[in-house]
Amino acid sequence: MPHSQLARRGVLFVLSSPSGAGKSTIARMLLASDPDIALSVSATTRPMRPGEVDGRDYHFVDLQRFREMTANGEFLEWAHVFDHRYGTPRAPVERMLDEGNDVLFDIDWQGAQQLYQQAGGDVVRVFILPPSVDELGRRLRGRGTDDPAVIASRMARAASEISHWDGYDYVLINDDVDRCFGQVRMILEAERLKRSRQTGLIGFARKLIKAGNALSGERDPS
Repeated sequence: MPHSQLARRGVLFVLSSPSGAGKSTIARMLLASDPDIALSVSATTRPMRPGEVDGRDYHFVDLQRFREMTANGEFLEWAHVFDHRYGTPRAPVERMLDEGNDVLFDIDWQGAQQLYQQAGGDVVRVFILPPSVDELGRRLRGRGTDDPAVIASRMARAASEISHWDGYDYVLINDDVDRCFGQVRMILEAERLKRSRQTGLIGFARKLIKAGNALSGERDPS
């Protein structure tokens, strides 16, 4: 079996950033270019936005259902963000991970911290910084989806979110989205190749050693 086809355990790949710094854009680029990673679909209590589809973008639930899911331990992580709640359903993520599939998380620092506490070595955390506060504000206004009060709230929250940069494995500055995306791709590829994730490597290495010893024995006159 070629080394590229060795069985491996999946990666829980986290992208976080202040709102407007680019994590969702890079997440979409990653999903479009890499068939071996799938987005973790969060549950949320926020209203559905135009163009969104229940079950594809989010699992839209009411507050009572969200509380029930929390009480039943159905979330790997959950957070209260901008007056709404978001959570990662546990069962589908654990299933994908065991099958050797990678899972992408577009979550904030609170969710990343909880996920790491739950899944430890399976988690890779990438934090994306804006090149400047002025550029962050320009991007938020350029969306055209939020009123000035919401933008002001997001800008106020950005400093708090950025303060958690040192809780991540990798930190990137998104001054050019294509370059930043390329760096994200390199990180994911390197993490996939880590020895600790190569569950098929032990058996493969043992076969090589056994075959090598056999050849050595055939050539050894003794």
